[in-house]
Amino acid sequence: MTDDANAPGDLAPSRRNFLKFGVSSVAAATVSTWIPGAVAAAQATAQVDEEAPKQGERRIQLKVNGQAHVLNVPVNAILLDVLRDRLQLTGTKKGCDHGQCGACTLIVNGASINSCLSIAVQHDGDEILTIEGLEQNGQLHPLQEAFWAHDAYQCGYCTSGQIMSAYAILQNPDIPEDDASVREAMSGNICRCGAYKNILSAIQAARPKMKGVV
Repeated sequence: MTDDANAPGDLAPSRRNFLKFGVSSVAAATVSTWIPGAVAAAQATAQVDEEAPKQGERRIQLKVNGQAHVLNVPVNAILLDVLRDRLQLTGTKKGCDHGQCGACTLIVNGASINSCLSIAVQHDGDEILTIEGLEQNGQLHPLQEAFWAHDAYQCGYCTSGQIMSAYAILQNPDIPEDDASVREAMSGNICRCGAYKNILSAIQAARPKMKGVV
């Protein structure tokens, strides 16, 4: 098989592309979450709860990856669980569940947060970006391409959180561009496989490609 057949924009099935799409939703429990087209299809229809909230629930609206959802959720529901269980956006991972590992990192109103520490009702009306929202029309985001090209993952479980933290860092002009500053800014994301060197390389490689990319 030629290198052209495995170019980052190519969607043909292959072992390498299987791994590549894993960057979009690493360590997923089902095959469908590995494939960008399946993710897009899952998000095509807004989730709307028509019935009134039950006792102990509250109706909220979340705009996730550009799609508005109206949901009745328990007042103590965690944002991470709502995204994974209600919206089936399983690319955001549950790691330590204590805000210490960064696997659940996503973007809310332009800022990165640990979604395992966030109550869903606190985000009523917020705009949320998850790892599934980076890929557009079958084209990986520059950060996803860089993580693939630089082998910036091993088991892959932390990768979506690493990418979302990197996304926030590269969008923040107050964070210096040198390696030491990037390492410090990424210190909240733990990679138990120890792929830190390649993660740093991927982030810095994606930096010039992020100009003008949302």
